[in-house]
Amino acid sequence: MSLFHTMNALELLDSPSASGESVKKALTAAGVPESQISVKTVHGPKGSTDFVKTWLYGSEGKHNGGPAPTIGIVGRLGGVGARPERIGLVSDGDGAVSAVAVAMKLGDMAKKGDVLKGDVFVSTHICPNSPTRPHDPVPFMGSPINMTIANREEMGEELDAVLSIDTTRGNRIVNSRGFAISPTVKEGWILRVSEDLLEIMSSVTGELPKVFALSMTDITPYGNGLYHLNSILQPCTATRAPVVGVALTSQTMVPGCATGSSQPADIEAAVRFAVETAKAFGEGKCKFYDEEEFALTLKRYGAMNKLQGMGALPPADPQA
Repeated sequence: MSLFHTMNALELLDSPSASGESVKKALTAAGVPESQISVKTVHGPKGSTDFVKTWLYGSEGKHNGGPAPTIGIVGRLGGVGARPERIGLVSDGDGAVSAVAVAMKLGDMAKKGDVLKGDVFVSTHICPNSPTRPHDPVPFMGSPINMTIANREEMGEELDAVLSIDTTRGNRIVNSRGFAISPTVKEGWILRVSEDLLEIMSSVTGELPKVFALSMTDITPYGNGLYHLNSILQPCTATRAPVVGVALTSQTMVPGCATGSSQPADIEAAVRFAVETAKAFGEGKCKFYDEEEFALTLKRYGAMNKLQGMGALPPADPQA
């Protein structure tokens, strides 16, 4: 189970001294070799944050010359805290909590001898004093960095699929507590929902799977002046790999800057979902999309990768 690591990650990040180095120390204690963790402080328009990137190498993964595919698990957020305006871990920080807990769990498993087949790349960033910004219907957490920086740090050519975990409670699109997944997004196309991921979700939760809706603008880059549900699908603008959002949700609208709003049971379920997906993906038992169907889609209707960029106009907000 992942509850132990989820609670440890919550306590670790619910601190004004939370940092990349404190996360690295916790990951090594959980069993991740220090050489497989990198911490990088990145400065942006509104401050700085620590990117933490962790590699968990598989028994048949690319790092060891094997054929197994590589999955990326990204914890998306503006920041884990909004100090000095708000004291404590903010709702928006649950993406980082989830990513850290996933890395802890996989490191602990490997230490005990349970090594996945494929490589797993886990990334997030840690900032305990992020700004906030206006958003309808509830305020968003801001970020010390812009999305271009985040995508540059968290995406890589070696990734064959990506799960993007993000708090998604400040909306009326998803009206249930727990977590929900998105349709697969690849190169500007919103594809059908992966049946394999629906099956894993049902197995993990013991409930019917939940899927949240996407609009076309949700999969376009930040800074183009268009509405976005949140940043959960921003990784899809920076990779050719298929991306699926894993949204931590609530029945009521909860601002990203709210404190005391993290639900450990919901985060733990999302962590287990990510771990089980990583297992199945490395074993070739989980597909994010149908390759033949996607090829036919491109042949019939053409590429949509223009949606991964700014289109015909310059950025409306270059700092977003």
